Amino acid sequence: MPSSLLIVESPSKAKTLKKYLGPDFEVLASYGHVRDLVPKNGAVDPEKDFAMKYQLIARNSKHVDAIIEAVNKVDHVYLATDPDREGEAISWHLVEILNKKKLLKDKTAQRVVFHEITKNAVLEAIANPRAIAQDLVDAQQARRALDYLVGFNLSPLLWKKIRRGLSAGRVQSPALRLICERENEIKAFVEQEYWTVHLDSHKSRTKFSAKLTQFAGKKLEQFDVPNEAEQSRILGLLAGHAANVTSIEKKKKSRSPAAPFTTSTLQQEAVRKLGMTTDRTMRTAQQLYEGIDIGQGTVGLITYMRTDSVALANEAVEEIRGYIAERFDAEHLPKNAVSYKNKSKNAQEAHEAIRPTSILRTPESVKPFLTTDQFKLYDMVWKRTLACQMAPARFDTTSIDIAVGDGIFRASGQVQVFAGFLSVYEEDVDDAEDEENAKLPLLTEGETLPVDKLYGNQHFTQPPPRFSEASLVKALEEFGIGRPSTYASIISTLKDREYVIIDKKRFFPTDTGDIVNKFLTEHFAQYVDYNFTAKLENQLDEIASGSRQWVPVMDSFWKGFSKQITEKEGISRAEVTTESLDEACPKCSKPLSIKFGKRGRFIACTGYPDCDYTRNVGETAEQAAAEAEAPTVIEDRTCPDCGGELHIKKGRFGKFIGCANYPKCKHIEPLEKPRDTGVQCPECKTGSLIERKSRYGKLFYSCNTYPKCKYATWNPPVAEPCPKCNWPILTLKTTKRRGTEKVCPQKECGYAEQIAPPEGKAEA
Repeated sequence: MPSSLLIVESPSKAKTLKKYLGPDFEVLASYGHVRDLVPKNGAVDPEKDFAMKYQLIARNSKHVDAIIEAVNKVDHVYLATDPDREGEAISWHLVEILNKKKLLKDKTAQRVVFHEITKNAVLEAIANPRAIAQDLVDAQQARRALDYLVGFNLSPLLWKKIRRGLSAGRVQSPALRLICERENEIKAFVEQEYWTVHLDSHKSRTKFSAKLTQFAGKKLEQFDVPNEAEQSRILGLLAGHAANVTSIEKKKKSRSPAAPFTTSTLQQEAVRKLGMTTDRTMRTAQQLYEGIDIGQGTVGLITYMRTDSVALANEAVEEIRGYIAERFDAEHLPKNAVSYKNKSKNAQEAHEAIRPTSILRTPESVKPFLTTDQFKLYDMVWKRTLACQMAPARFDTTSIDIAVGDGIFRASGQVQVFAGFLSVYEEDVDDAEDEENAKLPLLTEGETLPVDKLYGNQHFTQPPPRFSEASLVKALEEFGIGRPSTYASIISTLKDREYVIIDKKRFFPTDTGDIVNKFLTEHFAQYVDYNFTAKLENQLDEIASGSRQWVPVMDSFWKGFSKQITEKEGISRAEVTTESLDEACPKCSKPLSIKFGKRGRFIACTGYPDCDYTRNVGETAEQAAAEAEAPTVIEDRTCPDCGGELHIKKGRFGKFIGCANYPKCKHIEPLEKPRDTGVQCPECKTGSLIERKSRYGKLFYSCNTYPKCKYATWNPPVAEPCPKCNWPILTLKTTKRRGTEKVCPQKECGYAEQIAPPEGKAEA
């Protein structure tokens, strides 16, 4: 019979650990959190030092019962919940439950921590148990209490002032503010024209271009050539002059590898490189951490995936350097191990960066045992970790200045002379401009070059890009909003509450999100302020380190927050949801305003209910009047349900055909017959794929037998079988980075074939 019990969070982790620990250990899972705050007002009592009322989580009560039963039969209890604040708090909750049952009188309950699920790491942790770290528990309790007090006091206020079902959160609300402010910047953006002037030349068979950087002794700034007239004037003054090389500058440049992954950078790279959401990334990383059966038993493939540290264990660094020495030329291995400095001042140094538990487990060796997502993520973690200990890449750069009359043109080129870490891995960036690394001929100072062409290019400034998941995660980290382990849940909440939508992988605030943000920034500015949120996170970190007590932090927050909640009770709903317009109602001449309803914003008369004039936001009075004229009757057709007239109507998503006898008869159909692609549905093989629009206007392609067959794909279908997996169709996918490709819609297949290069890039 086992004499010891080890408690973990995940059942899959429990199976792995049982194999390592043998018959003396029983291993059970708590299945995550075991207790949470009572879900009603008063669960946190500010009058009693923020005393917290907990209850068992119903879905996990049977797992707690199993743990209680097992504790009765063993001598030692080890708490091996996850190695972070949440894990520490779960262990504390378990001890609290067991103490109430008086089960720990004659037994030890100790905390063990490991950051990778390998036999050595687990056995070492068991050999070095410790007490529960109360400072970490206090930090987690403070975070939970803060989130509870904000949610249970601010959300009901949103229900009263905007509509029921809305929520506000301590970190969710500043994240929403980021997205809304970016949208406002884009709306307010006024594009500005500017021109650049270029020279095309050649030597022998090598053609190259240079850009005008100085004119008439002045260095040119972005808007110094503001219009076509000015660029024509400059071209006129340069015309007829010879081109002479005035200077050649050669430099050696190196580029160092990126640090190993933290939670934040893993999420960003998975979004950019793999097209995975933050939520999907963390789920997949959890699977790799908890363990995969790779044919020789279950083993954790990566270290713990919730970390803000870029440090690597000495043993891991030695193994990586040994691998590089064995598999690569000597030049690829730096003389000394490469170390990285944490950007986060509160990074927990005891933690490691995310890395493979062994660099010797190459992606190809474990690929047969992994799902597509698991392999892609493991491959990326493995390559990034290997690359971080490799030598920098080296480049030869050349800058050439060419004089033409009063102008100086510059041509730049870069040649990679040593790949270094780039032979393994290169980091992606958001919204990157392609660097021009032109191939330049061998030139000498004083040399005269032919002027093949002098010309100007017109440009317009661009608004800042909307946030992608990767760039939002980066911004959240830079502002100190939340912690990387919470980013996936923040983004999920914003989507689930319909505060934002994602179109073409970019965040757009909805009308609801915009109204909620407007209310919070106008009336609770301090609590959605980025600096305030970051300061609060720092205080939580100080509680965790033992340098600050949690109750004074809570007290300081609550005094100001509760006072503000009380003050804002008197705000009317109209103040929050209504915006005045400088326009008279065409029906009764009273002022118009923008109002907020169940379906979003609309323009309405302030004389309601005496005047019922309304129209859509963005629609002019003339357009609305034209729509309001006598309904257009569909000739030669009647309603198939009741025989009544069919009219062209206008609804939330545009025009449609509906029965004149509505609401008695609710027959509707699309105004335009959906375009049939002629491609047979690959799932039911009876219908064909037709073009449809989602509720947000995005095109997708689905079977025309819906709802009988629910097959759908976002990309245009092509009637060609996949050459890799033989799925009956391919789809056309176009991205800025990869151009247009034929791709297999089956995620696990991964087939892609480029048929057109990215815009602005010629085919090789």
